[in-house]
Amino acid sequence: MDQLEMKKVAARAALQYVKPDTIVGVGSGSTVNCFIDALGEMAGDIKGTVAASKASEERLRALGIEVFNANEVSSLDVYIDGADEITPQGYMIKGGGAALTREKIVSSLAKKFICIVDSSKQVDVLGSTFALPVEVIPMARSYVARQLVALGGSPEYREGVVTDNGNVILDVYNFKILEPLKMEQTINNIAGVVTNGIFAQRYANVTIVGTPDGAKIIE
Repeated sequence: MDQLEMKKVAARAALQYVKPDTIVGVGSGSTVNCFIDALGEMAGDIKGTVAASKASEERLRALGIEVFNANEVSSLDVYIDGADEITPQGYMIKGGGAALTREKIVSSLAKKFICIVDSSKQVDVLGSTFALPVEVIPMARSYVARQLVALGGSPEYREGVVTDNGNVILDVYNFKILEPLKMEQTINNIAGVVTNGIFAQRYANVTIVGTPDGAKIIE
């Protein structure tokens, strides 16, 4: 079974957490695209969705699923999204697709965060295999980069990428994150940072891992 098939296994297993007549929070990325395709089968059973990226919005609407603005809902039962890395505690690095700020907003509305991944995304320490994305106001890019160096990282400007919010991304390499909760707050306190890709304050309540033997659910 290849990586795409394992993503599909995890995505389909997440449907069990979607309740009829609810509004579903939907993230972004390749694994979430598999989930959106599967959710299309339930289009007539749910009220709609709140999406974390413009790309996900377009994909949902193409399947006839209504997309609400985050300002129109007070809470969501579930938010379903992937991750670039996830620990056994449910702490994540996200933002490989540059949608981290909107993902953080929509996930914060949800009572339960369901993270769907293939087994390659499982790590013991965040930063082991993936750089940490940080969304930055453009005029603060150099200042923020210097602060990230002072924290021990090696930031690189993600050339040619502008977020849905009109900002830029710094990817921080060589950055083992031993205290995710503390580091998330520390980086967010740097002037000019919109948010960073550590999801520790809003961790995953359930992790669904697609494997060749089926979906493994970790609560």
